[in-house]
Amino acid sequence: MQKKRDKYPLLKEVHFFDAGAEGKAVGRDADGKIVFAAFAMPGDVADVQVVKKRKGFMEGRVTQFHTLSPERREAFCTHFGTCGGCKWQHLPYALQLKYKQKQVDDNLQRIGGLTAERVHPIAGAEKETHYRNKLEYTFSNRRWLTGPRPEGDFPHTLGLGFHIPGMFDRILDIEECWLQEEPSNEIRLAIRDFAIENGYTFYDAREQHGLLRNLILRNNLKGEWMLILVFHQNDQDAIENLLGFIRDRFPKLTSIHYVINAKQNDSIADLKVRKFHGSDFLTEEMEGLYFRIGPKSFFQTNTHQALRLYQIVKEMAELKGDEHLYDLYTGTGTIALYLARHLKSVVGVEYVEEAVADARVNARENGIENAQFVAGDLGKMFDDAFVDKYGKPDVIVSDPPRAGMHPKVIQQILKLAPEKIVYVSCNPGTQARDMEMLKEAYHLKLTQAVDMFPQTQHVENVALLIRR
Repeated sequence: MQKKRDKYPLLKEVHFFDAGAEGKAVGRDADGKIVFAAFAMPGDVADVQVVKKRKGFMEGRVTQFHTLSPERREAFCTHFGTCGGCKWQHLPYALQLKYKQKQVDDNLQRIGGLTAERVHPIAGAEKETHYRNKLEYTFSNRRWLTGPRPEGDFPHTLGLGFHIPGMFDRILDIEECWLQEEPSNEIRLAIRDFAIENGYTFYDAREQHGLLRNLILRNNLKGEWMLILVFHQNDQDAIENLLGFIRDRFPKLTSIHYVINAKQNDSIADLKVRKFHGSDFLTEEMEGLYFRIGPKSFFQTNTHQALRLYQIVKEMAELKGDEHLYDLYTGTGTIALYLARHLKSVVGVEYVEEAVADARVNARENGIENAQFVAGDLGKMFDDAFVDKYGKPDVIVSDPPRAGMHPKVIQQILKLAPEKIVYVSCNPGTQARDMEMLKEAYHLKLTQAVDMFPQTQHVENVALLIRR
């Protein structure tokens, strides 16, 4: 019988030469086999313990570095290497942008067989840290221990932080996160310490018990903050004591809410949100437009880069003012409302009904009367009857989720044959797949990548397709 150590060998002196998918570096062993490993970078030479074998490549973890890339920088976060986020901290920001652009170009060519006529330089972020306006943390009674287990009595295994990659029930207790500005860390640590000192139970994802479940923090550019605490059960005395402590301790929390979630999953989209203190929502401003952000609202998590993204969409569309536009997968209507001032009319379509309700409120609050929003599944409702009701579009903007557009949506777009399509994507792979289906009828005129998430491998891409 084959031994496990033979099946999953330790590879000596793997030379890393590229940055690949999921934030992993790409290397080659002495036999020329391709190896992927996290927390390495091009220029490193390291030993790698293989943990998975696939056809044509292997995946592993670095056990020892022999040579470090001369371009490597020291990671600034103490949780780097254990936390699943910010996997590219050791890459200087200029290199991050280089490999994000390469990721977009490689996907277009390899998956879609596409080469853009023009490629604008990737739009890098001004803020490399503290750029997020929303973070979600998880409470757990199964805290991940990063060092040797202490001898003797161990005080507790309670933690508040992020999931360990691949482990649904283990949480890395976070002392400092660099993704959201202060007082984000201060609020989180105060809640954690108060809960431990006062005997609050933390959620057990395996056994499904414990009071404290999730913590969501949102903020806007004006410095206002929203807190949403998710509890597993409705213990009013405990809930009011904790929320009252936080309200009094942090005056910047202008909006405090809580949710009771007794389900097996963490989603609160279908649950009632109860206000404890302050406003029902936060308000964000973009070029004279105001957007309400409620506890369950979708809003781009990097506000500064979201504005740059919308500006790029507008620049690519080259609107004259007399066009009728469809904004597919509109979310809360931010792109549709941002463009409405430059259009005759716009129709936004979104699957999530709560998001459509937010879009309608935002249109009303901004005095925008030439935008309407429709709730429904595009894969089912985007047909000839829909077009008869809402008019044939001159331009289509599409910003789908990571899975990309439904094939029926693409077929309907081909049938409608708008002059221009502006395709916004958070997944260059599915974007390339979709545009490959469009390329017989459309020419890829221009692309521009946008970095919404510095220190990570994630990248957005905007593409302009012109009807042939």
